[in-house]
Amino acid sequence: MSHRSQELFDRARRLIPGGVNSPVRAFTAVGGSPLFIARGKGSRIWDEDGREFLDYVGSWGPLILGHAAEEVLVALQEAMLRGTSFGAPTELEVELADELVRAMPSLQKVRMVNSGTEATLSAIRLARGATRRDRIVKAEGCYHGHVDSLLVKAGSGVASLAIPGTPGIPRELAELTLLVPFNNVPALERVFQENQGSIAALILEPVAGNMGVVAPAPGYLEEARRITRKARALLILDEVMTGFRVAYGGAQAVYGIDADLTTLGKIIGGGLPVGAYGGRADLMDQMAPEGKIYQAGTLSGNPLAMAAGLATLKSLKRQNPYSRLDSLGRRLADGLKEAAESAGVALRINRVGSMLTPFFTSEEVTDFATASLSDANRYSAFFHGMLNRGNYLPPAQFEAHFLSASHTEQDVDRTVEDARHTFREMER
Repeated sequence: MSHRSQELFDRARRLIPGGVNSPVRAFTAVGGSPLFIARGKGSRIWDEDGREFLDYVGSWGPLILGHAAEEVLVALQEAMLRGTSFGAPTELEVELADELVRAMPSLQKVRMVNSGTEATLSAIRLARGATRRDRIVKAEGCYHGHVDSLLVKAGSGVASLAIPGTPGIPRELAELTLLVPFNNVPALERVFQENQGSIAALILEPVAGNMGVVAPAPGYLEEARRITRKARALLILDEVMTGFRVAYGGAQAVYGIDADLTTLGKIIGGGLPVGAYGGRADLMDQMAPEGKIYQAGTLSGNPLAMAAGLATLKSLKRQNPYSRLDSLGRRLADGLKEAAESAGVALRINRVGSMLTPFFTSEEVTDFATASLSDANRYSAFFHGMLNRGNYLPPAQFEAHFLSASHTEQDVDRTVEDARHTFREMER
């Protein structure tokens, strides 16, 4: 623990609940106190004591170009000099909306909001309003933000901190959320059969990233699409994490699935607070002011976030780094697997493109139940061993590691070598 970070954390705990503004940052799942980050550049970050780390968190996914990407900084500076917020329409939000609609064919119209949570909250409200139904189906271990209806058997910090749900959510509201295991088609068919005519939507992460990375089984998303269509329920794909991460058109482009509604965030704001939801025009036109379903936001479409998001998406189109990112992800996964095997450490690695999770288990991880078999104590030891060697990993087992376009093969090879030493240290 760095001296300056400890000072700041002690001060923060007197002012902020738990000393952090988002629970998973607190290192509760791995032990110890969090680092306070002073700056970042490319694939690296520096803490308040000046220590350098290779970063595999990337602000939890948005920084696909790396820290302080030049094109993003230039766009932000130009936008900032014109004014930071107007509470009125700007050209930038129209341009970003146009880029999103062009990139994802299932998006016919889109609305900007300020976070992924706000996007999923709004999509759920729209689904209920459009279908005149109340029930929502979600997969165990998938995290869709801290929305009341969705914070039931959720992943991310809820799983990492062993919180079974949370006080503050009315039981009657929680009962409107129906749970199914991820990747389980029979369970999905059964819940729709048992609740005919009452389900508004199924919300899914097409690639789960909040119980750690779990890819959809072959045919799973196609069956989810078939089942929802048959039930006249909506399919909401939560692409807050996967949108523009696994491909330019998101997981929908990779797996060939069209959603009724899609939620986005992270990368589309280039590292600034942002969210968006969109889908079929006949659904989106039911939102106020065109329709009667209400949702609003004072800072929605903020010009700084729009500028950073546009600059990021334009750079991704120009660079097209996805093949290289996939190669780097494979290099890291293969290297970690070999290093663990050589040290006699049971390890499973799930990966989709540039996002991956090492699970400390010998079992294949396909859903929340199998992810939960991973030894979180071993992950904690791995995390601290890697941190001591200059690698900043997610401070929780049930999270995704992210690579960026600024990572190099040399970065990955160094991390693998550090893992080799860490695994051997863990086995002593």
